[in-house]
Amino acid sequence: MSDYNTTIIEEFRANAGRVGGTWEGRDLLLLTTTGRKSGRPHTTPMVYTRDGDRLLVYASKAGAPTHPDWYLNLIADPHVVVEIGPDRLDSIAAPLEGEERDLAFAAQVARNSVFGDYAKKTSRVIPVVALTPQK
Repeated sequence: MSDYNTTIIEEFRANAGRVGGTWEGRDLLLLTTTGRKSGRPHTTPMVYTRDGDRLLVYASKAGAPTHPDWYLNLIADPHVVVEIGPDRLDSIAAPLEGEERDLAFAAQVARNSVFGDYAKKTSRVIPVVALTPQK
């Protein structure tokens, strides 16, 4: 994990989900996946949006040509842990498909145009993933 992510994760956990810097004021969660090769937990900070009982996250990787590792991990094992504020939620991750994905991504671009910039940088379709907390 990068030092940058480690710093954000530590600040997030120390302040019940509040962080400063470029993340200040954004809806931020921590997503922990199981490494598809290592079997070890990997935690990644990311922006999310609410969709009813689900949370949506976007595998943009800033428009890189390949999917982010966290996305590949949850494809291999969809059981994830989501941290929002002080809460930890066991959740199931499922990529959205077709029109549902397209509408969710368009809504995210409307909220935050940088996601449109990411889509223009890459030939891949940027996945949108629904995180559904388990009861």
